[in-house]
Amino acid sequence: MNAEPHTLAGAYVMDALDDADRARFERHLAGCDACAQEIAGLLETTARLGAAAATPPPAALKERVLAAARQTRQHTPAVTPLRPRRYLRAVMSATAAAALIVIAVIFGLANSTANQRLDQAQQSSAAISAIMTAKDATMMQGQVSGGGSATIVMSPAQQALVFMARGLPVLPATSAYELWLVGPAGDRPAGLLPQLAHGMIPPVIARGLRQGDHLMLTVEPAQGTEHPTTPMMLDIPL
Repeated sequence: MNAEPHTLAGAYVMDALDDADRARFERHLAGCDACAQEIAGLLETTARLGAAAATPPPAALKERVLAAARQTRQHTPAVTPLRPRRYLRAVMSATAAAALIVIAVIFGLANSTANQRLDQAQQSSAAISAIMTAKDATMMQGQVSGGGSATIVMSPAQQALVFMARGLPVLPATSAYELWLVGPAGDRPAGLLPQLAHGMIPPVIARGLRQGDHLMLTVEPAQGTEHPTTPMMLDIPL
């Protein structure tokens, strides 16, 4: 990926840089307060993603987990030094593994709905990773009118992009942000955006990119619309 160091913050947090770009960005990061703040904001977004997906556990879950732990022999873990840039991936992997173990022990993977949601989450994560680590991946950023900023990682070969944003104004429940792909043939909806606290938008995939498209953003009714009904808040040529 050949890009200015300032544009690499999102890919760095997602561990989507090759070794050369990662080393170049870390040298830049050591002296750039703006990028340090951007990294902190993106890390906060990943934390909020986990919080948003959390659900209250069954009433007796704590005691059952503790009982299972008391019956399970604990092994001393091997200590492997972690490179700082791998820290986020290691934490997320360990958390996911622990969650799966608890589910397997307590419920025996009997809950088909939970399994289906887990499969969907894994598939979504794999799709996002495939786009962000594609050989032709390109990162772009833009400012949203009214407040906030957006980052996209696009793979022309996959005709898809990953959209992320932070600092967007929080909307009432009756409204939602909607992405659009606008090109020579007109406009077409590219998806409604889930919104977390403080205007954080988790990664969202938009597919079906065409030559000459622009990625745009509007505020629409919560159920979405077939065509934009309000002024564009973001315009990124693809």
